[in-house]
Amino acid sequence: MEANDLVDLHIHSTASDGTWTPTELVAAAKQRDLKLIAVTDHDQVSNVAETRKIAKDNGLNFINGVEVCSSKEGLQFHILGYGINENNKILCELIAHNDELLRDTDVDSIKVLEKEGWPVSVREFANYTYDRRRGGWAALAYLIDKKLCTGVNDFFQNIFTKERELTFPTFASVTEVVTAIHDAGGIAVCAHAASGFHTKDVRQNLKILKNEKLDGFECYHSGHTVTDTDLLLRYCAEHDLYISAGSDCHGTFVPGRRIGVPQVIFQQIRLPEGLIL
Repeated sequence: MEANDLVDLHIHSTASDGTWTPTELVAAAKQRDLKLIAVTDHDQVSNVAETRKIAKDNGLNFINGVEVCSSKEGLQFHILGYGINENNKILCELIAHNDELLRDTDVDSIKVLEKEGWPVSVREFANYTYDRRRGGWAALAYLIDKKLCTGVNDFFQNIFTKERELTFPTFASVTEVVTAIHDAGGIAVCAHAASGFHTKDVRQNLKILKNEKLDGFECYHSGHTVTDTDLLLRYCAEHDLYISAGSDCHGTFVPGRRIGVPQVIFQQIRLPEGLIL
């Protein structure tokens, strides 16, 4: 790796809620002239091996990755696992549990809407399938196909709401997730700590996480301001933590997120050399 090589260590594929297959993901990375990438699907590692092979065949450096949902103090935190053994038993069992919780949440969403009188059916949804290259998740795709939802923003603003008592489940704790990532030989990095996904106050998030054995933070992210990034960079420097960067691109699924944006070079991140394949 050269100091000025472009990197993106937070990209989603069809294994979770992205629209790109491994082949399409690597092609997009090459088009953006990226030299180092990681596929980091939500609680899924099924596309890691294939993407790794295609990346290496195309001359790209690669880091095994995953993005694991976790919970603490009523908040949800996403923890990136870098350099993991994607076949590690403990990690695979944990993400399978998280994935099951998310699937149950899909069913709960349809159940609530059916009870409210919406033209939906839990029985119908049980047999519903959709093309994963559309991105997103089953309940969203189902509601779009039923012409009851216009997209991801509509879903979270008007359907999946606290007024309906629809919320994300309580996932494995941050401590459990970090421990599993370490057991899988990886490092645990908190994703988008300043994006507003958790709370609107990055300092509060850092305070909540201060006693966790995190190895680093994703300082550069498509949802971070320059001020947020500077704050996280200072925090990592003060605590001798690793520094990561990612677009959080979901292919064409999430509007406004493009692979390789923000533009970050290898010199700006800090990760163990042994992670890069």
